[in-house]
Amino acid sequence: MQIDSVRRRTVAGVVALGALLATLSACGTTAPAPAHGARGAERTTTVPSAPTTDPTRIPGVGDRLYRRIPAGSRQVVAVYGEGRDSADALVVLYARQGARWRSMASWPAHNGRRGWTAHHHEGDARSPVGVFTLTDAGGVLADPGTRLPYDQNEGAYAPPAEWDEAHQHDFDYVIAIDYNRVKGTPPRDATRPWGAEKGGGIWLHLDHGSGTSACVSVSRKAMEFLLRTLDPASDPVVVMGDRPSLRA
Repeated sequence: MQIDSVRRRTVAGVVALGALLATLSACGTTAPAPAHGARGAERTTTVPSAPTTDPTRIPGVGDRLYRRIPAGSRQVVAVYGEGRDSADALVVLYARQGARWRSMASWPAHNGRRGWTAHHHEGDARSPVGVFTLTDAGGVLADPGTRLPYDQNEGAYAPPAEWDEAHQHDFDYVIAIDYNRVKGTPPRDATRPWGAEKGGGIWLHLDHGSGTSACVSVSRKAMEFLLRTLDPASDPVVVMGDRPSLRA
């Protein structure tokens, strides 16, 4: 009986480890591409010009995606990809003040190393285009003061030891992008409601100087600002894609 109990505990541990690795590999990669440049290196970027001067609209976001922003949302993280096949992006945080959207801060960023897609699937190294809620956060480090539910778990978010040094702090802070996941669960939850083939484990996380497997990465200061600013009461969402797809 004692042997059977040990065997059951061993099997359970292997299953848990497999779920963790599946989550991390979705957001990072089991074989990271070499980093180019320093972590969070600044690039010359500008907030995209609005197609109109309408202050009640988010610059660079056309009707198709704008209509998908929930009416109650008062915070939008816009990710402007430089091109369909580019890993370079700009992240801008907008807040609704009355009827107007105002830019609060912006940062250079990276997205999937192969760019963007409207039909993301596991392993394509492209970030999904769309509008997604932001409901849960976590990471290796302690909660920096966010209103979002925060799951600190060093063992769950620490990258595998074989990843190179540039990637070892990717998941110090993460915010789950609610693509193919169960809202209200920690980012590390590997449940995929649409099926494993649709990918998942897509997060906002710390930048390592190059493209990701599908996530969006920004500097540590940017992640700390987002975590301290995003408020569940404001129904925050991310609107993300390459610039032509966003404008459509």
